Amino acid sequence: MRAWPEIYIPKLSSRFSFQPLSLLNTATQQVETMPEKSVYRMYVCGITPYDATHLGHAATYLTFDLTHRYLKASGAEVRFVQNITDIDDPLLERAARDGIDWQDLANSQIDLFRGDMADLHVLPPQHYVGVVEAMPLVVDSIMKLQESGTTYSVENDLYFRIHSDEEFGTRSHYTDEQMLSIFAERGGDPQRAGKENPFDALLWLAQREGEPGWQSPFGMGRPGWHIECCAIALHYLQPDTHDDFAIDIQGGGSDLIFPHHEMSAAQSRIIGRQRFARTYVHAGMIGLDGEKMSKSKGNLLFVSQLIAEGVEPMAIRWALMGHQFSQDLMWNREILVKASTEIDDLRLQLSRVDVAPTDEVIAAIISALGDNLDTVKVQTIIRSWMRDTSEGMIGGEAGELSRALDTLLGLAL
Repeated sequence: MRAWPEIYIPKLSSRFSFQPLSLLNTATQQVETMPEKSVYRMYVCGITPYDATHLGHAATYLTFDLTHRYLKASGAEVRFVQNITDIDDPLLERAARDGIDWQDLANSQIDLFRGDMADLHVLPPQHYVGVVEAMPLVVDSIMKLQESGTTYSVENDLYFRIHSDEEFGTRSHYTDEQMLSIFAERGGDPQRAGKENPFDALLWLAQREGEPGWQSPFGMGRPGWHIECCAIALHYLQPDTHDDFAIDIQGGGSDLIFPHHEMSAAQSRIIGRQRFARTYVHAGMIGLDGEKMSKSKGNLLFVSQLIAEGVEPMAIRWALMGHQFSQDLMWNREILVKASTEIDDLRLQLSRVDVAPTDEVIAAIISALGDNLDTVKVQTIIRSWMRDTSEGMIGGEAGELSRALDTLLGLAL
C-alpha cells in the first residue's frame, strides 16, 4: 500500500552534534539512552480505518515523527514501518451501521489519513502495510507458532498460549486483575469457554456469516489483532539476528500497552526467537474540554475538521508539542488559539533581516529533543529566541534556524 508523499528534510550543518537519543521505555519504566547504531528499526501501529485522524492519532504520530527526524538528523538510517488494521470488528461494525461496503469505508479513511499526515508534515514510513495485503505473511507467522506447539483450537478458532513467552506481562506492568479488565475492554475474550487461559490471544477467527474471510491452512477466516503486527514488523524490518532485540522501537498510543503490545511481543518472541523491542514508547491520551476523548462519547476532534475550519497544520503540531509526549493532555480551544498566535509570531521573527543569535538555539533544541523528546523545553527555548529577536538582538541566521525547525520539529514555516 502506498504511503503519503515523501517530505523534504533540509540538511543541518555538520557543526551541530547529536547525543544518543534517550526515550521513556514502558518496559523498564525508565528513560533509557538508546545504543548508538547506524541503522534503527521502528514499528508504529497504525489506524483501524473506520474514522481518521483525531487529535489522539495526531499526537501519537507526531511523537514518532520527532523520533524519526532526530535519528535521521543524527546521521542514522531509520527503517520505519507502519501498518493499517484494514480488517477488524470495529471497521465491519461501522460499515454495517452506515450501510456501506467495508472496503470502501477503509479506503476512504486511509485516503483521509494520508492527507492529514501530509498536512501535518509527518515523514512517511518506508513500508505502509495493510493487513489484507499482508495476509500471506500473517498465515506464515501463525504456521510458525503452530510448529512451535504454542497454539490450540477452540471450536474452529485458533489461539496462542500467551504464557509460552515467559516474559508475558513484564512490558506492561499490570496486575492480572488489571490485565483481565483491560483485555475485556479492548477487544479480548477472557471469559470465552474452552480457552486454556483467559489471556490466550486469538490468532485466527473462523469466518462468520456475512463477514469476509481468507483461505488458510486453518480454514476460511481472518486474523486476530495482535498477530498482524508481529508478521508485518518481522518481515519488513528484517531484524538483525545478532542483536538481542528484533527491533529498536515499538510505538503507539498508551492504550496499546496492553493487550496489543504485550501480546504482539509475546508472539513475536516465539516466531522470531528474539525479544521483540528494545524500547517501547507510548504517547499519552488526548482529552477534550475536561472529558476523555472517545468514539463512544462522540467527542472526537478530527485533524481534517480543524484544517477545514482554517486552522494551520503547523499550529496543530505546535499545540501538541506543548506537553511531554508520554503524558495525557486535556485539549481545549485556548491551547489551539495560543499555538496559532505563537506560530504567527515565530514566522514574523524568522522573516526579519536581523535576528538574535541562532547557533546556541539550534544546539539547545537538539539537546532537548535528545533528552526524551522534551518539546516543552524546546518551546521555551524558541519563545526566548523570539522575545530576544523582537527586542532587537542580532547576530543570528534566520534561514538556518528556519531550516533546523523544519528538519528537527517538522515546522514548515
